[in-house]
Amino acid sequence: MSARVVVLISGTGSNMAALLDAAADPGYGATIVAVGADREAPGLLHARRAGVPTFVTAFADYADRGEWNAALADRIAEYEPDLVVSAGFMRILGPEVVGRYAVVNIHPALLPAFPGAHAVRDALAYGVRVTGATAHFVDEGVDTGPVIEQVTVRVEPDDDVASLHERIKTVERGMLVDVVGRLAREGWTLQDRNVRFGRPAEPRGSIEDPGYATEENR
Repeated sequence: MSARVVVLISGTGSNMAALLDAAADPGYGATIVAVGADREAPGLLHARRAGVPTFVTAFADYADRGEWNAALADRIAEYEPDLVVSAGFMRILGPEVVGRYAVVNIHPALLPAFPGAHAVRDALAYGVRVTGATAHFVDEGVDTGPVIEQVTVRVEPDDDVASLHERIKTVERGMLVDVVGRLAREGWTLQDRNVRFGRPAEPRGSIEDPGYATEENR
């Protein structure tokens, strides 16, 4: 059975496009059932052209962050996903979302080093020789969730933020496609922050207990 995936974006959605391309292969194991955004993002047009349903839950339409998160969670629920992927989504997801769904995010650094919105700049300023990208499950912190996979990128002497970030984006896109596919095909278990690929013996159940993990994915 193909896993149902909702992808969240805020911009052009290049990582989303890579997931759509991968999901066109029946052997990938995941179907992108919807693409959502917090604004009328350019990437939504690409999804619509591919025949994928889209939705917008605009932050400005709600009184506070909690109300917006609750509305976003309800919109996601309409598509009954097994997995939610934050692919360049520039909003912090609250407990209303991450307490209800397994959410995968990618970050342009080797967490726990350099969390936050300026990871590439911070890595360069620190003078590291190696950085990279991390795929992780989202919890209620900022880039603090359990690590699923990481890839390294060497910092070159003449790198600036733009050149380094471009190389990181190239490897993180491939990592995201691989990680989402493996989670969809193999399932996962989570124990003491350690993520392991492989579906547990219990049968697949509800969204809250999808049968992809031995404990609730946060």
